[in-house]
Amino acid sequence: MIPLNSNLSGLKRSQIRVYTNLAREVDDCVMLTIGEPDFDTPEAIKQSAMTALAENQTHYAPNQGTAALRQAVADFEANRGNPVTADQVLITIGACHALFTALLGILNPGEEIIVPTPGFGLYETIATIAGAKTVPLDISKTGFQITKEALDAAITEKTKAIIVNSPCNPTGAVFNAESLRAIKDAVLGKPIFVISDNVYNQLSYVNCPDLSLEPDLKDQLILCQSFSKPYAMTGWRVGYLVCPGYVMDRLLLLSAAEITAVPTFLQEAAITALRTDPSPMREIYRQRRDFVCTRLREMGLTFPEPEGAFYVFVDISSFGIPSGEFCARMIKEAKVAAVPGACFGAEGYIRLSYCTGDAELKKGMDRMEQFIREL
Repeated sequence: MIPLNSNLSGLKRSQIRVYTNLAREVDDCVMLTIGEPDFDTPEAIKQSAMTALAENQTHYAPNQGTAALRQAVADFEANRGNPVTADQVLITIGACHALFTALLGILNPGEEIIVPTPGFGLYETIATIAGAKTVPLDISKTGFQITKEALDAAITEKTKAIIVNSPCNPTGAVFNAESLRAIKDAVLGKPIFVISDNVYNQLSYVNCPDLSLEPDLKDQLILCQSFSKPYAMTGWRVGYLVCPGYVMDRLLLLSAAEITAVPTFLQEAAITALRTDPSPMREIYRQRRDFVCTRLREMGLTFPEPEGAFYVFVDISSFGIPSGEFCARMIKEAKVAAVPGACFGAEGYIRLSYCTGDAELKKGMDRMEQFIREL
């Protein structure tokens, strides 16, 4: 056998997909695994893509993205207090591509990124591909907030970046001002990037402090964003990255080598998306959160209060069962699918996604209640 890239040997398949596929083998299983909106993409967004196709916008787009979409992104960011220019915007194949481009572009072999955990597993995957190391920063014992003491202890001479994902996948927690102050104080003026993963930013139910709005950090911050979550566009695979000019100079070349460009007609739809109000969908998620959290409390379960996104991170440590076994048994015995907390670096928890219909959520909560009664 011919050897492959040795960095790939440490990669593992996403446990979100593993448990989702396991659930698909069980008839009538309630799927509370994948964080995918159950809404269809709004009609105006779809119509923009169809109009662009009818107008034969099927040719190569510029590597960085169309001028119209990059300007629309710049206007959108400016309207929320983040003044940037279109030259600082790179259109990507979803936020995953934005994160991949950002991390692969800044990380050298042996360097470290700090990831608050529980956290999204993709960060570690990308770091592994780059030959870098992920340093978990356990925030589960500090109210899912970052403390100055813990962060300072995690930083070494090899630290290259800190990931900020707020609202957070998998907890739905929002980092408060003190957490963000700890990050800013730790990195300001040092050769350390802040990677701001803002994919759930528009799905926050509370005020959501945001480091990308801090003028002092402009030269150190890379913002990754997606159209998937707020506009129900998961299958479209469109996102963007915002970074300082000196970083864009290199990341654009990397992105062009990876994908050439995002399809032109999809970028027209993304312009319409930026003019679409996601608040009606956010309100429905908030109502679903309230229902699921009420039911879980009635079951005697505890969890950090979700302040955004569409997840609940439930503490199942009292059952004395590893989270992977707990989820496998719940699929088999109760026909309810969740994701093990171990997938996010936090054993003793499971993640439930509530971006599905009310009837399915009720069915899932009923079945889960019966399941834990019988454990």
